[in-house]
Amino acid sequence: MRAIFVMIKCEMGQAYRVARDMADTIEELSEMHSISGQYDLLGKFYLAPDRDIGEFVVETVQTVPGVKDTYTLQTFNAFSGARG
Repeated sequence: MRAIFVMIKCEMGQAYRVARDMADTIEELSEMHSISGQYDLLGKFYLAPDRDIGEFVVETVQTVPGVKDTYTLQTFNAFSGARG
């Protein structure tokens, strides 16, 4: 599985509904965060290695009612700090 992050801009007043709809219907969604700034939401999605990222975003994420715009970030590696 590979992670992608999608920043989502929503229609006014729709961000929380969009987040709930995605959490309920998109199985690839790992986390959804409400954020400040130009976009309203930040979603972390895990896709199968052979899954087309563009097709997923266009046909799955952008078709959710209330989504106005998206910005997709593809990841390469994940790093974490030592805990102790």
